[in-house]
Amino acid sequence: MHTSGFKNTVLKALDGDIIARLGLQPVKFELEHEIESPGDPIDHLYFLEEGMASMTTTFKDESQVEVGMFGYESVIGVSVLMGTKESLNRVYTQIAGHGYRCHVEDARREFRLGGYFQSLVLRYVQAQLVQAMQSAGCNAKHNIEQRLAAGLLLCADRAHTDTFKISHEFLADMLGVRRPTGFYDSRDSQAKGTYRLHPGRNSHSRRPRGSRRPLASAI
Repeated sequence: MHTSGFKNTVLKALDGDIIARLGLQPVKFELEHEIESPGDPIDHLYFLEEGMASMTTTFKDESQVEVGMFGYESVIGVSVLMGTKESLNRVYTQIAGHGYRCHVEDARREFRLGGYFQSLVLRYVQAQLVQAMQSAGCNAKHNIEQRLAAGLLLCADRAHTDTFKISHEFLADMLGVRRPTGFYDSRDSQAKGTYRLHPGRNSHSRRPRGSRRPLASAI
């Protein structure tokens, strides 16, 4: 398997021998495809090529808050290589796509060799920790409109696309609110090109041409 053909940045950085030992299997991710559920064993690692997945924490009242995003730069299930056996969170697809998976035992065996796969995985975990710290600061200091803009930028970056469909429920989970309200009246940020919302049955987020800021829409 030629690693240059991968879009996932982790797989793309690995040599052919490591890829062969991981025994990758192609996977198609439909919308709301359940990748992990709290309390369930983690049996596979997943590498997204296209699409975006969300990690949420579920509370006693069954409400959810998003605590992480996964895209083409991600390894989903990496905590199992740190000793975790069961998932602590729900992980599911928010933007449909495709990718690969490998069995946990194959990943563990490669990780324990202490080679480049281990180094790359640990660097990815470090990047996730930095992102979590940044998100915590953003959630504490910024208003809901700023947090929405930041979240939509992350969606665009993780999915590696400027146009995508998202739901009101996802926006609510992302922002930690019951139901996103007032988004379509955020004319100031939309006018500045931070994002654009297109209400309707489907939501699309689009980044302005020549800009690194996303234009977004919600279901």
